[in-house]
Amino acid sequence: MSMRHSVVLDDRRCRGCTSCIKCCPTEAIRVRGRKATILPDRCIDCGNCIRVCPHKAIKSVGDALERLKEFSYCVALPEPALYTQFQHLDDVDIVLNGLLKIGFHKVWEVARAAELISAFEHECVLRRGRPAVTPQISSSCPTVMRLIRMRFPKLIDHVACTILPMELAAILARREAEAETGLAPEQIGVFAIVPCSSKVTAARVSQGLREPVLDGAFAVRDVYLRLLTPMRELERVEPHSTAGALGLSWAACGGESAARASEGCVAVDGIENVIRMLEEIEDGRLPEADFLELSACTQGCVGGCFNVENPYAAKMRLRGLMKGLPETRSSFTLQGPAQEIVRRDKQLQYLPAFLLDEDREAAMAKQLRIQALESHLPGLHCGSCGAPSCHAFAEDVVLGRASEDDCIFKVRARMRDMAGEGGADEYLPAPFRRQQPLHHD
Repeated sequence: MSMRHSVVLDDRRCRGCTSCIKCCPTEAIRVRGRKATILPDRCIDCGNCIRVCPHKAIKSVGDALERLKEFSYCVALPEPALYTQFQHLDDVDIVLNGLLKIGFHKVWEVARAAELISAFEHECVLRRGRPAVTPQISSSCPTVMRLIRMRFPKLIDHVACTILPMELAAILARREAEAETGLAPEQIGVFAIVPCSSKVTAARVSQGLREPVLDGAFAVRDVYLRLLTPMRELERVEPHSTAGALGLSWAACGGESAARASEGCVAVDGIENVIRMLEEIEDGRLPEADFLELSACTQGCVGGCFNVENPYAAKMRLRGLMKGLPETRSSFTLQGPAQEIVRRDKQLQYLPAFLLDEDREAAMAKQLRIQALESHLPGLHCGSCGAPSCHAFAEDVVLGRASEDDCIFKVRARMRDMAGEGGADEYLPAPFRRQQPLHHD
């Protein structure tokens, strides 16, 4: 199934400033003709480009709330990060009651599904002991999973076998809704309320399930704006929440690790830090670790690009919400064969996004050409060519995505041949001209 990314570009806003090309961890962005373009095969929906674009030309598009009208019965799956967006909130039931006022018929907390996954993982450790392949890597961040499949295929076997909490919540919520209403599955709409772009993409195309189990995903910021008035106007707050502190803790980096209660857990947030940690694991430099919780967003899901609040303030609020809660508030557990719904039903596959050619000999020949061209480039990674690095530019030239003349230093060399030594420096941007002696009055 092809990827339908949620990250999109608005050409009308883009000025080709190249701010985005440097921040992409998979070098998936190029600037051509004063407009940025995304290489879809390389995009991991991390949202870094959304955060750094000064012109708001890059955005992530979730589903419109009007989609609720397509179904007879709608279930909301709020991620726990949603609760952290509201100032002075002391009861998550206020948010859940608000959701029932804006068009949803039922709420099923993703935090509750997170607790079930934590219980499943804990039972697996008790029953089977330390996994044969360690450290295990959390499967809760779709961006990290796609990054591993693309850049670290040797670590695919390290990824935990569990599906996303929002996917488990969708499966269980749909079953409950069918039993309660008697409606056919296609009449029931199950929508996640998510904090980041990667979860919108995951709702459309699952990495761990053969078929998607969600009907769509709404951005936290869109739902937040719709909730403000209904939450203020609530006359009575009905109890709907069944998740405890353990489930809510998954909203911040370290929550999933804490639920494991193991000394061998490592929690890492921020895509650059995640990449460094994966490089260390690939090199075998952390043999004592049992479990890695890797979050692409700063501070975890509370730092997602769909949120409206500062991630550090959101994490503070999360601690306040967890303070008065028991570890778990639900007695529901998955037993025996029912536990199998927690597992992926398809294997994670390597994504050959960096493959130069399907033919090995042709790929080797292209690699040699890339190395030869790169050796004649300045190595400044200035971005003037529209690529994030000299290596990426050399690759673009060999693959036919760019011309050597796109490099300003290559043009300078040709002009120098025509104009004589030093005569072409004036055509370079000031930072790249040869140093001139400073003149003092």
